[in-house]
Amino acid sequence: MPIRRNFTFGTGTTLLALLFAVPALAHPHVFAEARLDVNVDDAGNVSSLHHVWRFDDLFSSTVLVEFDKNQDLALDQAELEEVASVVHGSLADFNYFQLVTRDGKDVPMQAPDRLVADFVDNQLIILFESAPEAPLPLSGEIHFGVYDPTFYTAIDFVEDSYMTVNNLPAGCTRSVIRPDPDEAIAQNQQTLTEAFFNDPTGNDMSQIFATRLELICSKDS
Repeated sequence: MPIRRNFTFGTGTTLLALLFAVPALAHPHVFAEARLDVNVDDAGNVSSLHHVWRFDDLFSSTVLVEFDKNQDLALDQAELEEVASVVHGSLADFNYFQLVTRDGKDVPMQAPDRLVADFVDNQLIILFESAPEAPLPLSGEIHFGVYDPTFYTAIDFVEDSYMTVNNLPAGCTRSVIRPDPDEAIAQNQQTLTEAFFNDPTGNDMSQIFATRLELICSKDS
């Protein structure tokens, strides 16, 4: 299913904002398939991340009903722009579900200027592009992932090929890490508190369960 696409730029508003910001209820309620393209410039720096998310039928149909103001069973351009605007605002506090680390330290990312919404085959698609706040050279160990720290939305990369790197230097290796939940809990037992298990909402430790693209690069890549 490659979902890579060219990147172009009331009541439903309230509902969609709540769906993207509701506290966790122990398991996901919204599901999306994702694609992530990491773009590397000729100097060996990460220049941008290109995200594409395709949401499940139930959530998509809810968005359609709530944002279809003219009730023509479709979302026109103005309605799609409203959807994108609401999602953009709702995800700001969650770093747009992005996980980027270098040698174990978080990499600050710029907020995307805007999101693009589309509706294809009865499914909502969200696209956006972001970039590191400072130059991010490919050296050491760099991880990229997409996860919802509240556990409300499950974002899945169905195939390893849906996490790609464009212009990967020869001195780098690429792999996709899919943590086993039981192993992740066992390995982090000492740092996972009772409060985390009772309410993982917003706890940074939730990222240990996220599928990650791992790049390991030599210092002279």
